[in-house]
This record gives sequence, structure tokens and C-alpha cells, in this order.
Amino acid sequence: MNTRESQLARLAEQEPFDIIIVGGGASGLGIAVDAASRGYKTALFEWYDFAKGTSSKSTKLVHGGVRYLQQGDVKMVKEALRERGLLEQNAKHLFKRQEFIIPNYSWWGGYYYTIGLKLYDLLATKFSLGKSQLISKQKTIKALPTLKRDGLHKGVSYFDGQFDDARLAVNLAQTAAEQGALVMNHMRVVGLLSNEDGSAAGIEVKDMETEQVYTVRSKVVVNAAGIFTDKVLKLKDPNHKKTVVPSQGVHLVLDREFLQSDTALMIPKTSDGRVLFIIPWNGKVLAGTTDTLIKKPKIEPVALESEIEFILETIGAYLTRAPERHEVRSVFVGLRPLAKPKKDETNTKEVSRSHKILSEQGVVSIVGGKWTTYRKMAEDVVDTIIKDYNFKPAVSVTKSLPIKGNISEQKESGLPHLQMYGSLLETYLDFESSKAEYAEKIHPDYPFTQGQVVWSAREEMARTVEDVLARRVRLLFLDARAAVDAAPVVANLLAAELNKDQSWQDQQLKSFNDLAAQYMLD
Repeated sequence: MNTRESQLARLAEQEPFDIIIVGGGASGLGIAVDAASRGYKTALFEWYDFAKGTSSKSTKLVHGGVRYLQQGDVKMVKEALRERGLLEQNAKHLFKRQEFIIPNYSWWGGYYYTIGLKLYDLLATKFSLGKSQLISKQKTIKALPTLKRDGLHKGVSYFDGQFDDARLAVNLAQTAAEQGALVMNHMRVVGLLSNEDGSAAGIEVKDMETEQVYTVRSKVVVNAAGIFTDKVLKLKDPNHKKTVVPSQGVHLVLDREFLQSDTALMIPKTSDGRVLFIIPWNGKVLAGTTDTLIKKPKIEPVALESEIEFILETIGAYLTRAPERHEVRSVFVGLRPLAKPKKDETNTKEVSRSHKILSEQGVVSIVGGKWTTYRKMAEDVVDTIIKDYNFKPAVSVTKSLPIKGNISEQKESGLPHLQMYGSLLETYLDFESSKAEYAEKIHPDYPFTQGQVVWSAREEMARTVEDVLARRVRLLFLDARAAVDAAPVVANLLAAELNKDQSWQDQQLKSFNDLAAQYMLD
């Protein structure tokens, strides 16, 4: 991986690019990989860290969307199922085939969902992950021992994909860099440059660590800023009209005892008509999500009390023991950047999850979409650039391009917290064994080590305590209080690695503790 110093040196040379991408979430990183692998000179700048926003706060599912099938959006489901299959093929180290069970508390429910899920299987074609089937009450209880049994008739079993969103973002950044792209986090785009005819000519970008501003020229600017898409467009046109409707999704993380299973539970119709998932994830249980319209986007949105209560009540209605507030280990919230419909919608269930591409005067914006279809979204954006801005045509290769860390087959290593390194696992283990302290844990209750912190800085572009604990080892998402306890060790290791002083450590700890407080209940 290029060092930050070498990346900044490249910036200082003022080399012009074909494409500059603003935003390092799922969309932006996917576009960087697609554009660079086609041979276009590409740069990407992310204000915070890769996947800091919505892209690290998903339900961790790679899926066609069972509820979109209910809404009749067959085209979108079919595309997402194909993309799910391609992700399994290209990032096997981060992908898991996950069984879900829908419990049926009415005699007809099982038949209704079985028919729908058979269509789901059919649409997946060769990318099917396993057959859906109606199962008995006994089999349902055996698979989900903490499920309420009163009134239970049967269950429907089906398969979908699970992944680690933030880790995929890191690997996409590494893949784009390997393809020749300049990929940088903690770089805020503060201005758009224009030619005499008003078309985009590049950007001004500020290094958030040094405050230095760089001028970077390009033929096209891609706006992949997610919930902040409109902010970027306003840099060019202060009168620009709104294109994004932010919708808030809340997730609660609980201890494994609430599910006691490797099988996930899907609640098909909650009190407000949505679906809710209870999923095993990294030794914990993830429950979510909500869908609440938000007026003003924030990089760290806060869960509403009504959303927390809704998830806890819904879980309590299906599990033998309802979780209490103090048993929530972490609460995280993401904002979906939904494409604004022609008519104003107050019900975000009805706002399409499909993506839109807006192209005008050298600025190409990608709005909407979801993690599952990130690759196809990226391909569509680069195809649009070729068509609209007379780029020399080149075909996308990402359908078969392995993502950094990809392996030929998923094997259990006996080290689940290191599975995410994939093909780099042996290299990492050699590194960890190079110093005795690297094998020491950063928290007694979790397996993450000091070596992983140093590796994050050297190999994965981590620059802050939050980068490490939120998106490289995910401890903030698994247990916010444990992450606070581990933060001083992480700050000390990073300071040594990044050549920072004590005041930097103090500032880092204050910043991280303030953030972690938002991930805790009570």
C-alpha cells in the first residue's frame, strides 16, 4: 500500500486525472475500482474515512431484497441477486452464505412465503445460495431455540448473503490503489474548479490533518458523496435543487444468548409494515433496521427513542426473552441516500432503492442504490462518463476482478477475527509473530490484537483511533464500552506508528469517547 507521504507527493506534482471521485463509500470506491481497472487515470478523496457514513452502518446483508419482491420490483431483485453472486465470487473472504428462517404464526403464512421465496430462488439462477423450503415447527425450534413457540405453525428457510461492509470498503480502496488509482481518506473537497464554459475542471481538496489545500485537475468529477451529494452539487451551483432524501436506519447489537444460533431470523411484517432481521454477526446478534425520513443529513446520526423502542418491542414479541436497554452493546445509525422521487414521499418504504445517475457539465452524480449493487452502479457511472464526455471506450472488467484478499474457497482458520484478511492471512500472521506485544489483546474480552492496530496503519490507511476501532476491527460496533476501554492502547500504538505526540493522543481519545457515547444506551 502506498504511504500517505507518497500519496501527498503525487498530489503536489499536480498531475491531471481523467476522473476525480468525491466520496469514499460503497459507490465511490466501486467507481474507483471500475475506472482504474479500465485504464483511466483516477483519484478518489474521502472527507473522513472509507465507509465512515452509511457504508459501514448497513444490516451487513448482500441480498436481492425479499420485500422488493413483495412490492413487485422483479427487475431490481434479479439484478441484486446476480450482483450478490458476483460478490461471493470476487470477495469470498468477506462473504458468508447465511440461512434465514421466517417463522409462521398463521396456517397460511408458510405457504405464502414459500411460493414467494421459490420465485426468489428462480431469479437467482446459477447464483442461488441454497433452496428455500417449508420446514416443520420442530425444525424451526431446533434452528432457533430462543424463538417463541406459542402459536407457531411452521417456518420457511431461505438463504442470502452476509458480509462485512467496512472491511469490503477497505479492500476496495486497496484494489483501486493496486489498479493505479490515487485513493485518500481524511481529504475534504472544498471547491470545484470550472472551465470558461462552466464545465467542471477538477477540485480543491484540503488535507484534514495538515489543513493544506491542493488543486487537482480532471476531465470529469464524480459526485459519490452519498447523503452529502447535494452539498457537493452546491459547490458548483448554490441554487441547486435537492436530489437526495435521507432515510435513517437504526441497528442494535446484543449478546449471542438472545439468538443462540447460527441461523438468522427474518420477521416479515412488523407493526409498521416493514421487515426486521435478527442476525448472528461476529459473535454477537444484530437487530434492525428502521426506515425514518430525516430532514438534515449528519455524518453521525443519532437513534430516535421511538426507533430503539420499536426494535426492542419487535424482538421481544418473537423471542422467549426480551432484551432490556442495558443489554444493548452498541447502537449504530446510518442514513440511506435515497434518490428523491418526482412527487414528495413521506413514506420511505415507497421510495425506490434503485440508483440514479445525473450528468451535467462535467459533474456526474450517483444517487441511491445499495451495497449489494455497488459494482453495477459503478459500471453504469463509468459507462455514462465514456458516453457523455467522449472518453476512449474501455469495457468494464469488474465482473471477474478479484477484490484484495479474495480466496479460492472459504475455509475455517480457527481464527474467526482474522478471517477478514483472506489471502493476506499468512502474511498478517508472520507480521504478528514478528514482535511479542503484537499478539497481545487490546481488550481482554475480545480477540483483536495490538498487531492488528499497527497493521491497520501500515497496510489499511487507518489514521485515527476511530478508523481502527470502528472500521478496521469493528469493536465500536460490537461493544461500544469495550471500544472505549481499548482506545488508550490504540491511541498509543497509532501515535508511535504515525509519529504523533501526546496532545494528538489526548485529542484522539476525547474525540473517540464523544463518538462512542452515541453508540451506547443509558
